[in-house]
Amino acid sequence: MSKILVIVGSLRRDSFNRKLAEALVKLAPAGFDFSFAEIGDLPLYNQDDDDNQAEPVKRLKGAVKAAQGLLFVTPEYNRSVPGVLKNAIDHASRPYGQSAWAGKPAGVIGASIGSIGTAMAQQHLRNTLAYLDVPTMGQPEAFIHVKDGLFDDDGGIGKDSREFLQGWMGAYVAWVEKHAGKA
Repeated sequence: MSKILVIVGSLRRDSFNRKLAEALVKLAPAGFDFSFAEIGDLPLYNQDDDDNQAEPVKRLKGAVKAAQGLLFVTPEYNRSVPGVLKNAIDHASRPYGQSAWAGKPAGVIGASIGSIGTAMAQQHLRNTLAYLDVPTMGQPEAFIHVKDGLFDDDGGIGKDSREFLQGWMGAYVAWVEKHAGKA
């Protein structure tokens, strides 16, 4: 069973991106075990702490190392990734030379009420992940516009978006299967 770590870049209780992440997990085929990373309790990254990382940082790094794949689901804040997500990425990449991210295949997706979804945030995230040696699925891209009908009454993906997101999820799990274990 492939372990996938889901990293949601929003702490908001009613986050569209957490809802999207939970709905995407329901679209995955059998044989994949999804868990959600906790990033809200991480201290602000400070290089002075590299030699004595806090327990939440060690927990995150352990979860990343144990995963065969990563699924980033991010909102867009001011045309980039939220600070909480960047903070988590920085923590798990440090100290220098001891990144937990290296070689882990990833998918990037996000949802926003804006008509271009999270295109800028995803591009910034892809740039960071490329530097960290995270093979990131390039196609298909998915910039999800949150509007009525995106989610059904049960919290799943609504009928108008289900086929597209089912296809995206199929491509993502194939990406993980292709690249997992090559690190």
